[in-house]
Amino acid sequence: MPYSPGEVADKTGFSIDTLRYYERIGLLAHIGRTAGGRRAFTDDDVEWLGTLRCLRDTGMPIARMQQYARLTREEDTEAERLRILQEHDDEVGRRIAELQAQREHIRGKIAWYRELAALRG
Repeated sequence: MPYSPGEVADKTGFSIDTLRYYERIGLLAHIGRTAGGRRAFTDDDVEWLGTLRCLRDTGMPIARMQQYARLTREEDTEAERLRILQEHDDEVGRRIAELQAQREHIRGKIAWYRELAALRG
């Protein structure tokens, strides 16, 4: 059963404008159309948008997403796709470690302020 752009926006959290943009820049390919010319998305399209959401939300640049999307439409590119995802995973891990260190700094400040408040009590 095809989904309308509005239904897909509701399912994925992407705006209709973002769906159009992603189609225009090649992140979404071969989106079907109804007899009236409206976009008609499939379950596979919704699943792919879930992948795009994950990549976007974890900070993958659009150009890298485009490269990955292009490779998914080509045969015998699994090694390149794997490399892209491994590099991205490494970057996500680096950012998580950085955030954890920053969080520890913040927690140290919180503890200091709690001690100060207890002393003034």
